[in-house]
Amino acid sequence: MDSVTTTPDDRRRCSVLGIPVDACRDVGAAAIGLHARCGGRIVTLIHTSEVLKNNPLGDPNRRHVSVYLPAAYDNARNASRRYVTLYDLAGFTSSGLSHLNWRNFDENLPEKLDRLIGTKRMPPVIVVFPDCFTRLGGNQYINSSAIGRYADYLNQEIVPLIDSEFRTLASADHRGCFGKSSGGFGAMRMGMSHSDVWGAIANHSGDSHFDFVYGAEWPAVLTHLQGYAKPALKKGKQSVASQLVPGEDDGRVRRFLKYVAEIPPNGEAPLSSNDIMALMLLAMAATYDPEPSAPNGFYLPYDLHTGARIEARWRQWLKHDPINMVRANKHRLTKLRGLYIDCGWRDQFHIHFGSRQLSLQLTKHSIDHRYEEFSGTHSGIDHRMDISLPFLAKALSP
Repeated sequence: MDSVTTTPDDRRRCSVLGIPVDACRDVGAAAIGLHARCGGRIVTLIHTSEVLKNNPLGDPNRRHVSVYLPAAYDNARNASRRYVTLYDLAGFTSSGLSHLNWRNFDENLPEKLDRLIGTKRMPPVIVVFPDCFTRLGGNQYINSSAIGRYADYLNQEIVPLIDSEFRTLASADHRGCFGKSSGGFGAMRMGMSHSDVWGAIANHSGDSHFDFVYGAEWPAVLTHLQGYAKPALKKGKQSVASQLVPGEDDGRVRRFLKYVAEIPPNGEAPLSSNDIMALMLLAMAATYDPEPSAPNGFYLPYDLHTGARIEARWRQWLKHDPINMVRANKHRLTKLRGLYIDCGWRDQFHIHFGSRQLSLQLTKHSIDHRYEEFSGTHSGIDHRMDISLPFLAKALSP
């Protein structure tokens, strides 16, 4: 693929959330073009978000949003044609932007789209790659007072932005999202909570059955966080833990997060696998049980010292488990034009058990969906998009 640079040709003023912005100054940006024979190209916008402004983690609110435009988009004969739009929701520790990277012995997502479209496995579509990375390693694409309003960021800012800048079919009937792991969870939540914005979703190995997917990891994480606890007090001294509300941090989580924040970005001291797992579960706590008055802005579902599960706090997590949300959101899920779920039956996080339960709940409530299992783990499953992307494109086509 050749590399080209483009900038917006016009200086029109468009409206995002009713606020006029200069398309060249606040939205427009240089782009990396990816062109193969009959291939599409990537345009990258720079967007200043009002929704993410002053977010609790101090993450930047000026973000890149990359957009794949199929080859047909630039054909003069298609100047008035509008396209189905798909949004790629990245998994934890990732960003949509990373899916544009070169891959050894494999194809990146734009190359996959070129192949699927070029071989007529699916019609030309626009695909959006938002950046929703945070200091906690990512988010679950729902609003959280401890992380930020990432559901609002997507639904209220990015979708209107893309519809204003490109020739999209600007309605839920022709807009879908897909993702793996946390991205799959996010896609599922979009279908459950925002069917007025999304018309079809694909959920690859998305988090569900929290007792398995998260519960099994907490003992190791609690042991890892023990390394950030203060030494035991002398006999007769009252411990900090004894003064805490159940689920509050005794200081070790704060010290761990400070350690992560101060790691230099030069690669000299990268996070360990234990660091990543601890960071992930803390990000989940900040997502599922935020509380502005609590230390670090969220509660923990386990006692840091004894490892006992705090049932009142765990119930807050379970409210977000997709398995438990089907019934209440049946009226939204039945509006979807397409719902695709798959998972490897050797998933190391045991998500296949949750995916099976989710499919059973959908069937119980007469919600049409397509569920598949395959021989695979939680890793290296991008080949499943050869099935899900054509599924979405077909479901959303006029």
